[in-house]
Amino acid sequence: MSLTWPWALTALLAFPLLLAYRWWARRRRRRVAVRLSSVALIRAALPGRSSLRRRIPIWLFAVGLVFAGTAAARPQASVLVPDDAATILLAIDVSGSMCSTDVPPNRLTAAQEAARRFIRDHDGGAKIGLVTFSGIAGLLVPPTTDEERLITAIDGLRTSRGTAIGLAILASIDAIAEINPDVPPTGVEIPDNGAAAGGGSGASDQFEPDTIVVLTDGRNTDGVSPITAAEAAVARRLRVYTIGFGTEQPAPMVCTSEQISGDTFRGPGGFGGPGGGFGGRGRFQQMDEATLTRVAEMTGGEYFKAEDAKALGDVLRDLPSEMTLQRKDTEITVWFAFAGALLVLVAFGLSQWWNRLAPPRHNAG
Repeated sequence: MSLTWPWALTALLAFPLLLAYRWWARRRRRRVAVRLSSVALIRAALPGRSSLRRRIPIWLFAVGLVFAGTAAARPQASVLVPDDAATILLAIDVSGSMCSTDVPPNRLTAAQEAARRFIRDHDGGAKIGLVTFSGIAGLLVPPTTDEERLITAIDGLRTSRGTAIGLAILASIDAIAEINPDVPPTGVEIPDNGAAAGGGSGASDQFEPDTIVVLTDGRNTDGVSPITAAEAAVARRLRVYTIGFGTEQPAPMVCTSEQISGDTFRGPGGFGGPGGGFGGRGRFQQMDEATLTRVAEMTGGEYFKAEDAKALGDVLRDLPSEMTLQRKDTEITVWFAFAGALLVLVAFGLSQWWNRLAPPRHNAG
């Protein structure tokens, strides 16, 4: 918990001042007290009241003042709240290895189906953008809430050579910068303290509401290093979630004619898979899980491993609940003010109730 106006806590000095005044008043009354010959007469004139009943209103009043004084300082609590302004950039690997059939019918088809389900099931207010990457990376669909546009783009994915994970992260950053003024594009120099050039309202250790999800089946072979790209995301307070898709078992490379571009396969074994599609001989697919994990850890995201279509669908289904919850400072002044006022009222009520005049006492005879 933090305080917007910490100096307002000086209001808490009111209670010790009241105690000091009460002590002084009681001391003064003792000096001018009328002396009576019988203590029994004094006790008979006062309503009976236990020591506990005398102290409870005082301590309730004290705690009420503490809550009221804290409310004056405008306390804030850091809580996780849904953020409807969030943007999710989904970066999908369309390298030639996505034709591997270790995930039937092949990795690309399974990834397309999982992405379509992710978009249809997403019921939050966040926009979704689509970035694809092979040897290069590019923004296929800017962040939007148009599901049909996103699904149409996913249906038309085609593979190509190379894997540029770092470039995919940078392209996602630039796509976010187009709609979030607090996120500078990749060509803008960021101050050493990590603050966004746009003057973001949050502290430097808070994240922007936008998130990047990278789905890949391999390791970086082209362009900038994923670690370098992750550093750019860190400077802009953007989280990157990474998903390693597929197994490390050798499998035939088979894609349909609609899934393959002219340069996906070259060299011996480049054409002629079963089922009327295009493909290549089985290859050992090695995934760079260490780098994917490091990228996620650096940026405050998380790395997931999905070895089949079901696991990939589960990962994508669970992502929105994690990504659209943002930790924000929420003012809780009203709760402290309410608690303080309630305690003071209870203290006053108990004091009046327990200090009511006792019924007159009648002597027998």
